[in-house]
Amino acid sequence: MNSTRVCRRLILVRVLLTLLVAANMCGMAMAQAVTLPKGTTRPAEPVTLNFVNAEIDAVARTMATITGRNVVVDPRVRGTLTLITENPVAPLVAFGQFAAQLRVQGFAVVEASGLYKIVPEADAKLQGGPVSAGPALGASNQIVTQIFRLTHGTANNLLPVLRPLITPNNTIQVDVGNNTLVITDYADNLQRLARIIAALDISNASDLDIIPLKNSLATDLVPLLVRLLEPGGASQGDASYRTTLLAEPRGNSLILRAANPARVALVRSLVDKLDRPPERGDSPSGNIHVVYLKNADATQLALTLRAAIASDSAPPSAATAASSSTAARPTLSSDPRLAATGVLSPVRQPSTGGQIQADPATNSLIITAPDPQYRQLRAVIEQLDSRRAQVFVESLIAEVNTDKAAEFGIQWQGPLGQAGDNVIGFLGSNFGAAGKNILSLSTQGISGLSTNGVTPGTGLNIGAVQRSNGVYALGFLARALEQTGSGNILSTPNLLTLDNEEAKIVIGQNVPFITGLYTNTGTTASGTVNPFQTIERKDVGLTLRVRPQISENGTVKLLISQEVSSVQASSINSATGLITNKRSFDSTVLVEDGGIVVLGGLLQDEYADNEEKVPLLGSLPLLGNLFKSQTRSRKKTNLMVFIRPVVVRDATNTDSLSMDRYDLMRSQQKSAQPTQSLLLPINQGPQMPALPTLAPAAPAAEKP
Repeated sequence: MNSTRVCRRLILVRVLLTLLVAANMCGMAMAQAVTLPKGTTRPAEPVTLNFVNAEIDAVARTMATITGRNVVVDPRVRGTLTLITENPVAPLVAFGQFAAQLRVQGFAVVEASGLYKIVPEADAKLQGGPVSAGPALGASNQIVTQIFRLTHGTANNLLPVLRPLITPNNTIQVDVGNNTLVITDYADNLQRLARIIAALDISNASDLDIIPLKNSLATDLVPLLVRLLEPGGASQGDASYRTTLLAEPRGNSLILRAANPARVALVRSLVDKLDRPPERGDSPSGNIHVVYLKNADATQLALTLRAAIASDSAPPSAATAASSSTAARPTLSSDPRLAATGVLSPVRQPSTGGQIQADPATNSLIITAPDPQYRQLRAVIEQLDSRRAQVFVESLIAEVNTDKAAEFGIQWQGPLGQAGDNVIGFLGSNFGAAGKNILSLSTQGISGLSTNGVTPGTGLNIGAVQRSNGVYALGFLARALEQTGSGNILSTPNLLTLDNEEAKIVIGQNVPFITGLYTNTGTTASGTVNPFQTIERKDVGLTLRVRPQISENGTVKLLISQEVSSVQASSINSATGLITNKRSFDSTVLVEDGGIVVLGGLLQDEYADNEEKVPLLGSLPLLGNLFKSQTRSRKKTNLMVFIRPVVVRDATNTDSLSMDRYDLMRSQQKSAQPTQSLLLPINQGPQMPALPTLAPAAPAAEKP
């Protein structure tokens, strides 16, 4: 009976294969999808596969029938396959074996939106397969995409390890920004890669380790160890795999974070060899140490350290405390070196006395102290010898002036009588506010205006003259004048100075002021006279003195002294001397970094009305204007001073600020170039050179 059943099954399979081959021979070579008829269900019973040299598309249609899936075969997928199962298997297992057989022959199954596509393996990565960013998908022979996010390792470091384990037709990509790997491959292979990545993505760095030093200084030993452990500079790999070594000056110890325990042992062995007490004869200097400073001034720092050492042994006296308090709060005018006409400060001489000496020539300190005390001093020096921030102070002085004046007046003059050709007496009105005095014009006569230089005042002048004995005399003079003047002055002095250091800028002229005159009352034996004058020169213009102080929270305290002075134009040829206009103020303000604050100003509005008239006649309605002179003027002055401090903490900010001002001046020079002319030989003005574009410099190795 068993042999009979087996024979029947073989006959049915052969009949089925014959039908499939016949359908394939009918010309069904195009890709097609096979689905179950509407209303039918997928058979759940196991099936036995027995395909021998069957066409791939025919087997695909059979798999679609027994699994109930939509299967599409790419026209480029051609060939036959053999798929035989000894025992009945579930439909899904049969489909998995079919996909495995396709994988062996260079084809792949890609699932997208419930549609299973059979395509060449090289094109499978371009199809819309499943994408997972979490746990790996289940093992199968389908092409899927998996995203692996690394926590400790670097994607670039794992790339050469994983690339040989991926199918040649599939891909692996690295996203450096997110430190992720994007792999497209078969699902079962991705499960293996997930286990490998999980084993490699671990932190290999050791915990923080503190190594105390007994004889050496941590700040001196760290640069030497870094050069020994990292030859050739920083590595190109992940920074987490590098050995990190920092100095802790307070406890004179080293803070170590190594890539592995072997690296920790190497560092400890080097520290044990280097951290040894000096033997007799090793150092010719003994307890004398030289410390080269980077930012601080050696002379000032030596005074500070001496005071700190002295304060430990004895309390300061009242005189010392008073002098220290005075020195700690210098005024803006206490330093004579800040004068605009002063000379540069002379070179300081080496300080003498005490165990801390300063050498200004090399800006270094010479310390004579035992090792424990020297280590304490070095810790203090490291904190004080830091790069000080700078403050760029922008000051803006804006002044707007408006002047208006109006004048109108009529003057009269005429003779009272005449005896022959001589005029006897005169009668008229004379107003000083109406311009030139009418008497000066009348007595000179019209014929004397050009020879004697007596001219009417400015403005509209209307006059009538009469002739007497060949001389013209004014009968009346009417004058009308209206003046309008305005001024807009903007000054922006800028200063860059160190924190808590005073700076000064003077923009103006050095004007001479006559303070005395002397002339001999009599002549000398030779008959000569020796007059002379005493002159004092003063700066007239804009002066700005400022001392900034940066607080811990970033605000800037400014001690400001500003003065704006000018010579009054009307006093230049005055016999009484020059008159100067002066606006100055001293103030202390607190400003945020980059903020703008108004320091002060002047809002002034002046009005004047002057009237001169003849009594009684000048008060008549309408006709009274013929016997009066009236002057009105109004002057408005608006003056404001603003200031803006900007903290510059490093070289990058300093360069950016300087280059910005450099480009601004260069653009102004370019716009001020002369117009090209063939007749004039000078066609180019001075101009600042263009700044070269510098490539970023490589980090230099730190010196021990």
